[in-house]
Amino acid sequence: MNKQYERLQKCLSQVKEKVSFEPEVALVLGSGLGDYADTIKVEATLDYSEIDGFPVSTIIGHKGRFVFGYVGAVKVVIMQGRVHFYEGYPMEDVVLPIRLMKLMGAEKLFLTNAAGGVHFDFNAGDFMLISDQICMVRSPLIGANIDELGTRFPDMSNIYDRELREIVRNAAKKADIPLREGVYMQLTGPNFESPAEIRMARVLGADAVGMSTACEAIVANHAGMRVVGVSCISNLACGITDSPLTHDEVQETADKAAPRFKRLLTDSILGFGGN
Repeated sequence: MNKQYERLQKCLSQVKEKVSFEPEVALVLGSGLGDYADTIKVEATLDYSEIDGFPVSTIIGHKGRFVFGYVGAVKVVIMQGRVHFYEGYPMEDVVLPIRLMKLMGAEKLFLTNAAGGVHFDFNAGDFMLISDQICMVRSPLIGANIDELGTRFPDMSNIYDRELREIVRNAAKKADIPLREGVYMQLTGPNFESPAEIRMARVLGADAVGMSTACEAIVANHAGMRVVGVSCISNLACGITDSPLTHDEVQETADKAAPRFKRLLTDSILGFGGN
């Protein structure tokens, strides 16, 4: 058995010892959305620290736990706090939670994040439905393939599921929430990008940049999960404005946008039920 898969199975057995719940949808909460998990009908919670060998987020404001419960009638597992590559974890640790949620039973994955706007027409506080991605970090599939999850050379032509994207579009339209669409690029961080790097991102076709998500979407796609993602444009990327970038600015914008983002999450997840 692949060592990574064996590790996943050990994590899964510990989860099942503590929580009897099989989710349909997995949700990863980005900046500003941490308390969304407190608004659902909660059935159980499990701190990451209660799972031996599970990576724990070191970022302030990330609670670091799984929340199991219902959005309407849809059974969900929510990550309150993700692990980032820039925290120093190996890539297999960064994506372990996604694979674990797949083994828990989740067939759909909703990824959210705060991102810098690269497109000149974007504004802080906008929402961007991710149509495609550019991953500029180490591929999470490097190393021995986990045959139990997926093929050695998985197709990536439809990483972000077309049907799920249409559900999010409809939810945004009904709630009168403006929704842009574009390509998300993941860079390593933790430093913000230089003006030259943002020009590079734009030339390569990116509309927004961030420090997460793309690697998570790759392993989810590899494992056969249907993926959808939305970015909150928390700031205009370096070079578009003359103002220095700060994490406080990112958090402030994400917090202001949170009520609309939460509405979009709920309405979209309700639409995922049965689809």
